[in-house]
Amino acid sequence: MQLQLISFVLIIWNCMDYSGCQPHSSSRHRQHKAMAGGSSGCQQSGCLTCSDYNGCLSCKPRLFMHLERIGMKQIGVCMTSCPPGFYGTRSPERNTCTKCRSECDSCFNKNFCTRCRAGFYLHLGKCLDSCPVGMVHSDAQRECVPRCSAECESCVNSDTCTRCRPGLYQLNGRCHHICPDDYEPNDKLMECTPQVHCEVGEWSEWSPCSRSGRTCGFRRGQETRTRQVQQYPSPFGNPCPDISEVKECLVKKKRCQGARRKTDRKERRNRNNRKDKESQEGRRERKRERERERDAGEREDSDNRNKTENRHRRGHDSQTISPEDGLVQ
Repeated sequence: MQLQLISFVLIIWNCMDYSGCQPHSSSRHRQHKAMAGGSSGCQQSGCLTCSDYNGCLSCKPRLFMHLERIGMKQIGVCMTSCPPGFYGTRSPERNTCTKCRSECDSCFNKNFCTRCRAGFYLHLGKCLDSCPVGMVHSDAQRECVPRCSAECESCVNSDTCTRCRPGLYQLNGRCHHICPDDYEPNDKLMECTPQVHCEVGEWSEWSPCSRSGRTCGFRRGQETRTRQVQQYPSPFGNPCPDISEVKECLVKKKRCQGARRKTDRKERRNRNNRKDKESQEGRRERKRERERERDAGEREDSDNRNKTENRHRRGHDSQTISPEDGLVQ
């Protein structure tokens, strides 16, 4: 009975679009089929019952019946969700697509719009031609948005800002030129972020007294201790304190292992060097002595030659003729 009623309604609706409609007229029936795209109505998926003339008469479970206009004719179409401008209603008998209010572009039901047509602005599910006090309209979103403070670019309400104007830093819904104490500016996020201070661990034990990496062979040395950084600071946080300390220390001097051998080798080298030096000095002294002896011999030979020449000269003079006796010796 219900299917017959739906079919009758569709026929009456179509007859209202065509004056003088005669449902039993074969020529008019062919005309309607041509305008409806042949028998496409009965071939649509999702139809539970259908007719070539009126399309779907009922839909499979959970699908919505939507009256779709083709030219001057409307046919039934089964859809998984209603198209924009319509909302779905369910009942035990059938699920249908119902048109939204005239000011709604899309809606959830007849009393709750989700987007408004041009010239209207959405507020709490209603499409209004003017926004309430404390709010301004947004043509891009077609919504009524809160009237933000002067420092705020977008907000939830007058007390909660979601984005600040350029150059300002957002913190807990408010915009700041300078971040409050214990916070620092983050230029990347344009937010005030908590400061992070340096944290260090406990000191280690003092190291053994040492000097130049050795622990023996000295009396005065140094002891050191260190600690680890557990939390590095943020750019404006408190810097880390010293993580190492050094203090002077005194120990009883002790000989290092292997030092005696080194000392002995050093003494042998020194003795050998001294011997080499002494031998070199001896050779030089002997050379100088030989040179002195050679010089003395040369001087003695020179003196002897001089004496001999003097004697020869004196003998020659004694053999010359004396002028008194006229004798020649």
